[in-house]
Amino acid sequence: MTATHSRLPELDPAALEGLFGRSLLLTDDWNRAELDTLLAVASRLEAADRVGRSTALLPDELAYALFFDNSTRTKSAWAGAAARLGMRPVIVDGSTTQVEHGETASETGAMLGMNAHALGLRHDLILGEGQSFMRDVSQGIGDYLAATGDPRKVPVVNLQCDADHPTQTLADLMWLRERFGDSLEGKKIAVTWAYSPSYAKPLSVPQGLISLLTRFGAHVTLAHPEAYPLTPDRMDAALRHAGESGGSFRLVDSMDEAFEGADAVYPKSWGPLGHMLERVEANRARDRERMKAIEAEALAENARHRDWICDERRMALTAAGRALYMHCLPADIGSEVTPGVMHAARVDVAREANKKLYVIMALLAVAKVRRLGERLGEVRS
Repeated sequence: MTATHSRLPELDPAALEGLFGRSLLLTDDWNRAELDTLLAVASRLEAADRVGRSTALLPDELAYALFFDNSTRTKSAWAGAAARLGMRPVIVDGSTTQVEHGETASETGAMLGMNAHALGLRHDLILGEGQSFMRDVSQGIGDYLAATGDPRKVPVVNLQCDADHPTQTLADLMWLRERFGDSLEGKKIAVTWAYSPSYAKPLSVPQGLISLLTRFGAHVTLAHPEAYPLTPDRMDAALRHAGESGGSFRLVDSMDEAFEGADAVYPKSWGPLGHMLERVEANRARDRERMKAIEAEALAENARHRDWICDERRMALTAAGRALYMHCLPADIGSEVTPGVMHAARVDVAREANKKLYVIMALLAVAKVRRLGERLGEVRS
């Protein structure tokens, strides 16, 4: 093992063995040791990549990614991760599938899984549908492989659903550890709603953050206007995890209060829950006009809270006035965050975004590479 690797976190052999063949659909599906091991693998892959060492552990395998929503960073991260592992990435537009014509999620899984060696999925637009779709796809792949006696491992990676955005929040955790050290115990992190004039964005990023960071001892404060609650199951998970880890979780209705004394702030827009639930029914009825009307209503609700912006005054309320500004990008500059705050944080948010590539690499590697610990030690240029 190189000197560079010797300074990286230790790998847990038992956790590595348990992750072989595993999909990641919610961070709650994995225990803390497994998440720690995943991030340790991501750190090793990043270190190798930074010094130009080959990480082609899965040469010539096919890595599909199916997107039912727009994406720039996650598509790029998936393609970059697969290519660095020696795989061949293929991005599939969800609108080109047969789902709209009655094909079931399990059938979609079987059709893609019979050819692919890994599958990424983004299905985040309709509350209550994305996570279940992903689980059905995963079941369809598993059923096909079992029925045909195919020994391949075809992990499914959640690239954002209605409930969670695991590759983003794990990248955020990786970035926080780089800045604050491996332990987040005692660190105050504000996850707050922020105004945006654009479409009603999914709840999955704030939900993923509160349910992941509370598992690692952080003191998380969630702030939002009254119309923007998160789903009860994710709120319950955050409270439970905070109690188990020695961290804390609280809800406030003031952006200022959330920022006070914070070590890191994550101001991010998401849609009003009531409108998101109405959209579910309109989508099931295929009522496109109602969908448009609900979107307009959600944007009007957003506009009532234009003062929820991450600005220089609020940043001055944070710990020593120098909190780490975080965002999943793209941020609505001038609405979610002022140009000055974003300019000061521009390198930090780019580095934060880049961690997603290594998280995806790690998810694919732990699921597909036998004796991964040994193989990482053998990585050479």
